[in-house]
Amino acid sequence: MKTDYQTVKVTLTEDGVALLTLDSPPVNQMSPQLMQDFGAAIREAMQDGAVKAIVLTGTGKNFIAGADITRLQLVKKKEDIFGPALEAARFLNGIEMAPKPVIAAINGNCLGGGLETAMACHYRVAAPGINLGQPEVQIGLIPGAGGTQRLPRLIGLPNAIEMITTGAPIKSEKALQRGLVDEVVPLEKLIEAALAAAKRFLTGRPRLELRRTRNKIDRLPSAAEKKPFLNYVKMMTLNKAKGYIAPFKAIEAVEKGLGFDIEADIEREVELFSECALTDVCKNLIGIFLNTRAAGRLPRIKLLTPAKIKKVAMLGGGVMGSGIVNLLLANGFEAVLWDINQEALQKGVAAIRKTFDFPIKKKKLTSADLEKMIQTRLTTTTALEDLQEVDLVIEAVLENMKVKQDIWLKLEGICRPEVIFGTNTSALPITEMASVLKDPGRMIGLHFFNPAHRMQLLEIICAQQTADQTLASSVAFGRNIKKIPIVVNDGPGFYVSRQLGGLMGGSVFLVADGVEGRIIEEALVDFGMPMGPATLADLTGIDINYHVNKTFEQRLGERYKIHPLTERIYQTGCYGRKTGAGYFLYQGKNVVPNPKIAEVVEQYLKENQVTPKKMSYQEVVDAMLALAINEAALMIEEGICDRPWDMDLAMIYGTGFPPYRGGILRYADKWGVKNVYEKLLALEQQYGLRFQPAKLLQEMAAGNKTFYQD
Repeated sequence: MKTDYQTVKVTLTEDGVALLTLDSPPVNQMSPQLMQDFGAAIREAMQDGAVKAIVLTGTGKNFIAGADITRLQLVKKKEDIFGPALEAARFLNGIEMAPKPVIAAINGNCLGGGLETAMACHYRVAAPGINLGQPEVQIGLIPGAGGTQRLPRLIGLPNAIEMITTGAPIKSEKALQRGLVDEVVPLEKLIEAALAAAKRFLTGRPRLELRRTRNKIDRLPSAAEKKPFLNYVKMMTLNKAKGYIAPFKAIEAVEKGLGFDIEADIEREVELFSECALTDVCKNLIGIFLNTRAAGRLPRIKLLTPAKIKKVAMLGGGVMGSGIVNLLLANGFEAVLWDINQEALQKGVAAIRKTFDFPIKKKKLTSADLEKMIQTRLTTTTALEDLQEVDLVIEAVLENMKVKQDIWLKLEGICRPEVIFGTNTSALPITEMASVLKDPGRMIGLHFFNPAHRMQLLEIICAQQTADQTLASSVAFGRNIKKIPIVVNDGPGFYVSRQLGGLMGGSVFLVADGVEGRIIEEALVDFGMPMGPATLADLTGIDINYHVNKTFEQRLGERYKIHPLTERIYQTGCYGRKTGAGYFLYQGKNVVPNPKIAEVVEQYLKENQVTPKKMSYQEVVDAMLALAINEAALMIEEGICDRPWDMDLAMIYGTGFPPYRGGILRYADKWGVKNVYEKLLALEQQYGLRFQPAKLLQEMAAGNKTFYQD
């Protein structure tokens, strides 16, 4: 048989085993070329009398990492996806029903279509520590080549439905315990073990017929067991996956499937898969996935080689600093923690230890491992002179311009010229901060979000003179600490804080118009936000929000003038959770509305002769999203950021904006920019200058344009 295809290499052993190595860089994706070569190699192996068995394996870190999802974004009609998907499913059916044994030697990531391929094989040998899973739901899809039908047969319905509806993978060791793989062996012995399994098939033990996944029915529930279990799953999924479609389609595939006619059940699965692929939710989630991979890849730094950062100094061991040190240690960096005195350092190290409580609880790290990490890779000091050998300095000290500038001036005389200066300020202008340096090009904003070790976003802010090399190295560093790096330009509040203020800032106008605060909270949560504006304000601090808004008012002008009701609420001294009272009271077991704030609102409405006003959830959302979209347009005009996909990623990863909606600007396109513009005109008439449409929106509405260009 042919031994050399474009993406498949075939090796024939003396015992009549054909080893098919799938090699389609970078991740062994199921591209059209790979599927063509794979299909041809399988057919030839089946037809060649000298071939008695087949072993499939991958290359590098991947067995098969799944389908090429970029093609799904272009699909407009169901028939365009259903036919090719059904053909792929039937190809795997053919492997399962083949007259010769097929063994999967799973060398690396085995996800999506990769796992479906492995499950269609007759025996599975895996290397240790690799991921096996059906992550399709995370991009708005369900398995589409038999995954919903074969996985329950191998590992039982409860475990299978959890993997399919959450998309969470399991390691090969757990896969062995559950019956998803038959052996776990060291990587260097993987092919040897797979070939040995192939030879056992040739002796008739195990029997090929009994190893076909479709024939494994002992772990499937009876009809009487299946119905109540899936009803429970639906209820739980409804609570966790509101707004998503794929988890419910997956449940439907299982509910109507798992019968004796697996071919018909898989065809129904393909039908449901195709329905998912056409939804806005799917296209939004695929867009987020692809844009996440591309985050930080800017034309201005494309040809630059990032500096190698190994040793990082952290100035300040508070909440933010301890979280950042967690990231440094967890990702293999050497860290130097600086603070003003030994007491502060001791508190900082204690806080760092606490950030590792969760991985220790989940047994992903031992206490001994943590202590070793701290002993070998963390240094503490009160002397800035000890930072001579670091490659990057991150500062998270007092939010005071003079304090920060004094520190940077001292460090300029201590650190090497190529050392990057990164400030974690959330509000102060970085261009002004860098102005005291001889080389302001070395300074950049590295804005982490609290808690730094858990939040995925890293907002990278370029000052006016930030060098491209500084940016390139900072983006690479962000990826190395497993963050999503979003690059914006310097400006009041940068991007995320100001955009979040735009999204939540409309609430005070609605309350001042007589809308009940409870309705606003419920509307935003129903829309998909993790919390409403009052709950968020209590969490971040009403006083902090007030001072941020004051900064906006001073630096951005009349449009951002603080609302009189906001001023009155601030004057109550109720600043949120930290004071035990904000919009809500936090002094008992239950969180309840704060009567003091309610009294202030009531008095304001009475003085201004405002009567209670009823608004639907959708009307609330329309007002608040219109303001948010306008804020984004204003920032595009100002040059803060001009890439809609980056702006949407920042809100999704930084604030919890619902991913299935695609982001604020994707939502704007779906709503229609002209409709947004007209809504803002109406709101401006009602509430004033804050809602005046940006010129960009006026131009886009007139030209029938969208933020995203297909």
